[in-house]
Amino acid sequence: MPVGLASQTQQRLGILAATATETNLALARASLALGVPATVMTPEQALHGLRPGDIALGRLDVLPTLDGVEDGLWHLRLLERRGVRVLNPATALVAAHDKLITARRLEAAVVPVPATHHIGLRPRRPLGELAPPLVLKPRFGSWGVDVVRCDDADAMQQALTTLRERPWFAQHGVLAQELVTPRGYDLRVLVAGGAVVGAVRRVAAPGEWRTNVALGAVRKKAVPPPAAAALAIAAAAAIGGDLVGVDLLPLDDGWTVLEVNGAVDFTHAYADCDVFQAAVGALLDVARRASASEAAFPTPS
Repeated sequence: MPVGLASQTQQRLGILAATATETNLALARASLALGVPATVMTPEQALHGLRPGDIALGRLDVLPTLDGVEDGLWHLRLLERRGVRVLNPATALVAAHDKLITARRLEAAVVPVPATHHIGLRPRRPLGELAPPLVLKPRFGSWGVDVVRCDDADAMQQALTTLRERPWFAQHGVLAQELVTPRGYDLRVLVAGGAVVGAVRRVAAPGEWRTNVALGAVRKKAVPPPAAAALAIAAAAAIGGDLVGVDLLPLDDGWTVLEVNGAVDFTHAYADCDVFQAAVGALLDVARRASASEAAFPTPS
């Protein structure tokens, strides 16, 4: 996994992930090109390989079983206590990956998001109060898996019958989210360090209403309009994420936030410049500003 080796005194960047994806490796190469040695490492390796003053970037993803986040949240918290600068901390990753928390954080920050309800093993409200059309989805979901569109009450009941058999349902229930009229595309905006560094328009495959690349959607380079960029930045701030992808759906009069991806994969298609260097540069700036602020205003002992 190592991409760059740090000296004994130079600040290092650890990219904490379960696997060395192409995105994670590209981020490490970009960091090295910017003068900060970087290594893609597991959270366990980070406990032994990072020192106070180093930087850790949390890139833990949703489990393939859709019932939680990959192991390592505790490691991120421990690294913070040891004096490592943690970007995409545990709280942000949970807020991004748990779509119920995402919706509540966005609502609290007055960021537009489709109305979202939780259906557990024993629903607290009559299902008849949930008016289709709506979408049923796992709380910890990704890749469009088990995301079901329900255009009427019968379809919702049939989908619930099927989803109740999924292993993840017994642990987390399912989310019922207002259906935003599909227009065949969405806008994924890449936010790093509180700034937009790239974006793509994801165009759904023929006959498919979902815009996941895993389901055949294609990426097309895009420049987000100012309102969309501002909305993406606000969504990232609402969950406390330092490097996230924000999925926006078009409305007649603007945009709404569908999801925030805390372990977003991206490619050079997201920008005309080197999007990986742009992202890492923004993250390093965040870390430097935080260090400078702490030096100027130290916490009383």
